[in-house]
Amino acid sequence: MKRTSLTMQQVKTEAGKLAIMLLGTFILAFAYYHINFQNHLSEGGFVGLALLGKYATGLSPAIGMLLLDIPVMILAWYLKGWRFMIQALLGVGAFSLFYDGFERYSTLVMSFNGNLWIPAVLSGVLTGVGAGIVLRFGGATGGDDILAVLVSRWKGWKLGTVFFVSDAFVLGLSLFFLPVKETLYTILAVWIASKVITYVVSIPARGTVVTTSAVKLQIPSVATKAVNVASQRTSVARGVTH
Repeated sequence: MKRTSLTMQQVKTEAGKLAIMLLGTFILAFAYYHINFQNHLSEGGFVGLALLGKYATGLSPAIGMLLLDIPVMILAWYLKGWRFMIQALLGVGAFSLFYDGFERYSTLVMSFNGNLWIPAVLSGVLTGVGAGIVLRFGGATGGDDILAVLVSRWKGWKLGTVFFVSDAFVLGLSLFFLPVKETLYTILAVWIASKVITYVVSIPARGTVVTTSAVKLQIPSVATKAVNVASQRTSVARGVTH
């Protein structure tokens, strides 16, 4: 009986984490379509490349993200094992499905008529909350997160350096497809998102927290410790260093 009870508890715990991670990907997809895309803002990482692909070729970011993420997932499977790959793939797949759903069926228009500071702030807050939720519960917001960790370990670079280089490259590409004004406001959105992600992931919590490496850490209810692995990633999230 004890073994059965433990198994059911584990199932409930995993189901709860999955539901919260899906909420995070839902928020991300909502923000990227209704705010970033509708106001011609870009983004760092694979999402930024997917949005640029939409501007340049008309290819849906839902498909573009999958095309970018699948090779990384295969690499993660080879290097980290199938459980790690499946967990990351769930987040990526959910994001693509949510984005495709918004693109096909949403009638909500959130264009701010050129007042780009408004969508920049909204995008930063919402994407920060969405990404922070996913990372806090052990998921990944895209293959670029996984790739950055792998490159950091392979080359011995600081994780912040890897994110800075990758996002600087994507935002540099934005200048070929977007005016300087939109690119600068994208940088503002990215900076805000990094701060929000750091806050969401580092909020003191009771009980068990799953870090971005999917390792459970017991946190005392009286003196809550910071989640070091998540803080390292999110303190420089989306290419912004402190």
